[in-house]
Parts: sequence; structure tokens; C-alpha cells
Amino acid sequence: MEIKAVQKATILSQALPYIQKYNGKIVVIKYGGNAMKNETLKQNVMSDVVLLSEIGIKVVLVHGGGPEINYMLDKTGKESHFVNGLRYTDEETMEVVQMVLAGKTNKDLVSLINQKGARAVGISGMDAHIIEAVPYQAKGADLGYVGAISKVDGSLILDVLDKGYIPVVASVGCDKEGHSYNINADTAAASIAAALHAENMILVSDIPGVLKDPNDEASLISCIYLDDIPYLQQSGVISGGMIPKVECCANALHGSVAKAVIIDGRVPHSILIEMFSKDGAGTMFQRKEV
Repeated sequence: MEIKAVQKATILSQALPYIQKYNGKIVVIKYGGNAMKNETLKQNVMSDVVLLSEIGIKVVLVHGGGPEINYMLDKTGKESHFVNGLRYTDEETMEVVQMVLAGKTNKDLVSLINQKGARAVGISGMDAHIIEAVPYQAKGADLGYVGAISKVDGSLILDVLDKGYIPVVASVGCDKEGHSYNINADTAAASIAAALHAENMILVSDIPGVLKDPNDEASLISCIYLDDIPYLQQSGVISGGMIPKVECCANALHGSVAKAVIIDGRVPHSILIEMFSKDGAGTMFQRKEV
């Protein structure tokens, strides 16, 4: 028998306890940003999503699409305006965001999953008022139709899961009057994971995770306890663009999610490595054991 075949069988055998652990449980995966640019990696991520679903894990895929939004805004000649480093979203920009996220990007991902033999359904946070939003205020500045989540109703997502489909959720929300809002995809994933009492929330990014030294990817911190986050922020280990990602992981844990992880979507099949191996991938956030 070939050694490679034995190695493959050994890997599958080692994955069994993790498959049993997650069987029938909900896992929320956030996918977006620069991790969506590479077509090969996108195919890998969708293959991982399908595999998880096929072995009995209830996968919810939440996505953003910043690069495609930027492309469409540039194509239409719409100039971006920033307030305190955040994009101001006027009505025209919001129309583009909704068109790209709830339309093209969402349906492209649904199509990829369906092509791989699973059954996916594309929805957005606006459907059945899954994500209710209010205007987001950044240091008192008006950002237009950038939304902060006020409420999540996961009943439609649960219905889709119960019927054996993979819900693919675009990070667009609406207020009680039906006005649409652009929602940060990490924030949407954390809020949805909390509402669904997910076993795991995975943020697929284009960084390895939290690094002790931002210039050294070998300095990855593999596990961070919830209580240690304030110290790591004060010491500067968690800084810049990592702060909101870590806050999303913390919010998910506070909302009863069992654990949250930031992984590198540039690594092929990093989702499978995270879920089915002892060491996992990226940085895992969890509560301290009592």
C-alpha cells in the first residue's frame, strides 16, 4: 500500500473526534475583504464549506466584499469620502453596496457552493429583518448609511439550516423603516454567531492572526483568553486594524459562542486545519476554564 494512502487515512482518523464534536453544531464563517481576491483560495474556502456541510456541520457563511465595492465605485466614477478614516456612505454609495453585496458577490458565492455539490441559499441581513441597524456614530461624526447592529433575528437562518441548505448571508442590514445600511462583515458574523449560539465563529482574513511582533509572522499567538484582551490592547500587541476584529471575537464570546478564531485565508484549507487538528490555525479566543 502506498505511504501517501496510509498518511491520508491517518489524517482522516485523527480528524474523527473533531468531526464528532462539531456534528450537528452551528459554525459561522466570515469570508470577505482581501481574502476573496485570489480565485484559487476562494475555491479552497468554498470546498471547505461544502465539506463541513456534507459531514453534518451546520455552516453559516457571512460575507463582505470591500474590494468589489471599491471596484464598482471606481467604475461608476463615484469618489469615496472618508470621515475619521471610515468611508462615508451616502445614498448612491449604499445602492452600489447593496447591489454588489446582496447581488453579485452573494450569488457568485452561492453558485460556487452549488457547483461543488452542496445546496446554498443566498440571503442578506435585510431579508426578514435578520439584521436591524441604526446609524453608526464614529466620535460623533455622521457616516450616512453605515450601520450599527441593534438586533439580530436568526429564525430565517435556522429555517434554512434545518432544510439542509447553507445560508450565505450578505452583510447588509436595514432599520425598522426598511432603509438599508452597510454593516461591517466581521461585526455581522459575530452578532449572527451570538444569536445562533454557534459552537465556533471563524473570521477568514488575510493575516495569520494576532502577532506579538507585527513584522514577524512566526510570533503568532495561538490562544488568547477573553480576560487577557484588555492587557494585550494596553501593551500594543493588539492594535490598529486588529482591534475591531478582536472586539468582534470578544463580543461573540460574550454572546455565548463557544470560541472564536481569526485565521489566514491565504493558507489553503485553513478552515479545515483549524477545525480538525489539535493545533488549529490562527489565533483562537476562548474563556478561561473554571
